[in-house]
Amino acid sequence: GAASDAGPASSSSSSSSAAARKRTPKRRGASLAAMRELPVLSAEDCEAAEEKALERAVAVAEEAARRQQSGVNVRAIAEYSAKNREYVARAAELDQVSSKRDAARKEWDALRKQRLEVFMAGFRAITLKLKEMYRMITLGGDAELELVDSLDPFSEGILFTVRPPKKSWKRMANLSGGEKTLSSLALVFALHHFKPTPLYVMDEIDAALDFKNVSVVAHYLKQRTDMAQFIIISLRNNMFELADRLVGIYKTHDVTKSVTIDPKRFAAAAGVPTGAEEAEARIAAGKASASAASPGPALADRTNV
Repeated sequence: GAASDAGPASSSSSSSSAAARKRTPKRRGASLAAMRELPVLSAEDCEAAEEKALERAVAVAEEAARRQQSGVNVRAIAEYSAKNREYVARAAELDQVSSKRDAARKEWDALRKQRLEVFMAGFRAITLKLKEMYRMITLGGDAELELVDSLDPFSEGILFTVRPPKKSWKRMANLSGGEKTLSSLALVFALHHFKPTPLYVMDEIDAALDFKNVSVVAHYLKQRTDMAQFIIISLRNNMFELADRLVGIYKTHDVTKSVTIDPKRFAAAAGVPTGAEEAEARIAAGKASASAASPGPALADRTNV
């Protein structure tokens, strides 16, 4: 039964393929006939066809461009212009601030340089005068001012060392009470010589000094009274005896009172010279001996030569 069913199917497929083979030559002939009927294009026709193709391509490109432009933010140009103006304004402000900063920095550097120059000039002058003052007060000592940091004088401070007569160099912390007083007075006198003032007030500067040093300091202050006025509080007679005026302070019945004395009037009444007059006489004698010891003009000229 199966064999009988397969027989008719195979016969039908073979018959359809045979029919297709019979129709294929007919179709080929029809295609060849249609190709023979196609017109032959001239060169002008080809150019016209190419122009039409180009026009179609241009139209497609323009359409694509229009579609792209439809999604562009037109306000971006205005925003860019606003941001650009803001940038230009900020850049101008920056340039102005930078110029002010440079000017301020230049002025600051000039002030720092001026401060250093003025300080070093004063430091050198005060150091030289300090040596002279300390040598005069102590009759042979020496003193020195040194910068702790020579590269930056304002960072660390100043070191003050002295060498009392017949002793070694010492710092202020290692000196006795009298030596500290003499060192401080020498520094004060050097500072006053560098920048003098018309009035000085000193409170018991001789309290820790012996008789000899009190006399030395008192006579030096007497010499300085030609250019300034000194108000000195003292309990040492060899100090206040050289004064031009004495003001005594005392207390009675819990009330403080004062009395002013002119030593010259009392000395004139007693017929004796005052301590100030004796000091002035010694100062005048010292100046006269110093001028007499100096060489004459001719000798000075020869010495200079």
